[in-house]
Amino acid sequence: MKYALIGCGMISPNHIKAALANDLEIVALCDLVEENRNKALELIPEGKRSIVTLYGDHKEMLEKEKPELVAIALGSGLKRRLSVDCMEAGANVIVEKPIALSLEDADVMIKTAEECGVKLIVNHQLRFGNTVRALKEEAQAGEFGKLLHGTVQVRRNRNKAYFDAGKWRGTWANDGGTLMNQCIHYTDLLQWVMGSDVDEVFAYTDRMTHPYIEAEDLGLAVLKFKNGAYATIEGTVNTYPKNLSDSMAVFGETGTVSLRGKTLDDVEAWSFEEGPQNRDQAIEQFAIENMGTGHAPLYKYAIGVINGKADNLCPATDSRKALELILAIYKSAAEGRPVKLPLTGVSTTDFEGRFN
Repeated sequence: MKYALIGCGMISPNHIKAALANDLEIVALCDLVEENRNKALELIPEGKRSIVTLYGDHKEMLEKEKPELVAIALGSGLKRRLSVDCMEAGANVIVEKPIALSLEDADVMIKTAEECGVKLIVNHQLRFGNTVRALKEEAQAGEFGKLLHGTVQVRRNRNKAYFDAGKWRGTWANDGGTLMNQCIHYTDLLQWVMGSDVDEVFAYTDRMTHPYIEAEDLGLAVLKFKNGAYATIEGTVNTYPKNLSDSMAVFGETGTVSLRGKTLDDVEAWSFEEGPQNRDQAIEQFAIENMGTGHAPLYKYAIGVINGKADNLCPATDSRKALELILAIYKSAAEGRPVKLPLTGVSTTDFEGRFN
């Protein structure tokens, strides 16, 4: 399968490594910055570089190379334009999370994929982990009994150097804040595992220690799900002096699971009245396939979907729900009131000037 990458910045090594691991034919690397293109090329084994062409213009690349799969690893504000161009050229698309920064853009991207007969895959990579998928199966099988509440905690440190490395970072037009960037993997998982749409959100957000960015560096939210369960979200990039472990927990009448770590593989609690009594038993009972770590399983999944497998583990429509939840949190915090979902016509740019 002919593959191209648009965006050769900090996340590009993950994409190139995943493409190589899945035996994709890398035909093009595209970036406005020549140095970025050259650095990315060096990550490809020397014997495979001869077929790789470097481009500064993605439209020229699409016309000349006609790739079957394109990964887009650039700021979120560019995703609609780039992904639509790729899909209209006949390419399937992988984009980094979030799917977009406005509901309108997300809807256009999903509709374009349908109209063009191609696949749009969004990188919510934590869904591919063995532990997380076993947790999802426990919830789906009803082992929690009545679901009561869930929690997500993302406690990171991001300093000025991090934001200076990409001028788009922390802006409303191209990034959003800690909830949209650092937390969206976990807010996505929370909705997925709870198996219910969010009904209402109440939240606070603030910019406390990063005056040089536009968006929030702290977000706190309480969610009420349509199935009657609740959840809390805590996201910050103000943790001193370095990151603490991410965590997620789910509580039910007959079950408790608490996970920690970068990929949520550190099990603090895995207890059920009936059914599997630990993570390994659950992985075995539910026949969870080991897909690997990092971006490699995302690529494996995307290739499978392109080749006709069901797009049921990480559909783009779920990525839209993850975006909608963050936008609802932003709206609640900005307006100082609970916000009902679903939303219509909301974008991160609605909150420009929020902390001025």
